[in-house]
Amino acid sequence: MTDSSETTQIELERSEGWLTIWLNRPESRNALSDEMLEELFTALIAVRGDRSVRGITFRGKGSVFCAGGDLKGFKAMFQGDSQDHKEVLAASRRAGELFDLINGMPQVVVMMVHGAAIAGGLGMLCAGDVVVVTRDARFALTETMLGIPPAQIAPFVVRRIGLPAARRIMLTAARFDGKAAKKLGLADEVVENEQGLDAAEAQIRKQVRLCAPGANAATKAILLSADRLDPEAMRGFAADTFAECMLSDEGREGIAAFIEKRKPGWSE
Repeated sequence: MTDSSETTQIELERSEGWLTIWLNRPESRNALSDEMLEELFTALIAVRGDRSVRGITFRGKGSVFCAGGDLKGFKAMFQGDSQDHKEVLAASRRAGELFDLINGMPQVVVMMVHGAAIAGGLGMLCAGDVVVVTRDARFALTETMLGIPPAQIAPFVVRRIGLPAARRIMLTAARFDGKAAKKLGLADEVVENEQGLDAAEAQIRKQVRLCAPGANAATKAILLSADRLDPEAMRGFAADTFAECMLSDEGREGIAAFIEKRKPGWSE
């Protein structure tokens, strides 16, 4: 799925080797409904193996990036007369699978945040590679204020900002702005407004296009393996990945271009 005519909860724009995914429920502050999650799954899986797609940007339509989970949907589906532990468990796991999918996409994933990223919205941006926020954007993990934990997003928040900071903002439901988000390590760059987001994204796209798509995918795989493999397995995985890339058409083109003092094919 790379055609917005097939979606109702997200809007897709594909141009010049880049996919922009707009969360498109502005009337609900882009809350993550079940339907939106499934549309995101389909769109991401469709391009996961496509190296002509160099990067993916997530943005939000309307006044905010994402207000988190769809609480009205939670109430209707999970706390009615027919509430079922297995049903809630399955839905939670499905959300976790989406965050894993975003985190592991071979392409560079960019999160452009304006307005607010709350609860699951904050967690989702932690699954991106590069995060740019507006100065006045608002952030909070508000789950415990509702009597529930930030369950599936917790590992991504911890990896992004570290355990001490994650404990503080999760256990106090602290609210903070874009400047504080950068200080925490949640954001890589702070801009003044949405026009600033556009300019920052253009620069990121320019930089990404200098990098070989296969090498970026391999690098992400190595990075994401660093905290789950033991040292010996990590050395083996890194060596095998390096050898595959060195002997690939992309690796040969990159080395040749450097020696011949020209641009490699992927950056022309």
